[in-house]
Amino acid sequence: MLDFLNPILNRHPENIKAKVEIYTWATCPFCIRAKLLLWWKGVDFTEYKIDGNDAARDNMANRANGKRTVPQIFVNNRHVGGCDDLYDLDAKNELDPLLAQAVS
Repeated sequence: MLDFLNPILNRHPENIKAKVEIYTWATCPFCIRAKLLLWWKGVDFTEYKIDGNDAARDNMANRANGKRTVPQIFVNNRHVGGCDDLYDLDAKNELDPLLAQAVS
């Protein structure tokens, strides 16, 4: 949608090969913050909006080792955690290499 900004923002979505999934609630500030980081990096992610859907939250919790808070983020089917975990990976320069890995 805003691909024309990629060169200006130094984004390289062509380097993103990972399958990224995020479980969210519409008004959750941590969900919004996590999605902003993913957008900033040029990630085309799948979002599961689970507002008020107990069955979807149960599914998320099963995948997230029992965690029921949102967001819960998965990269190549590996649970990486929530918003703070995503930003921690980025701060340690571990997020970009993870995003560059193709799903196996």
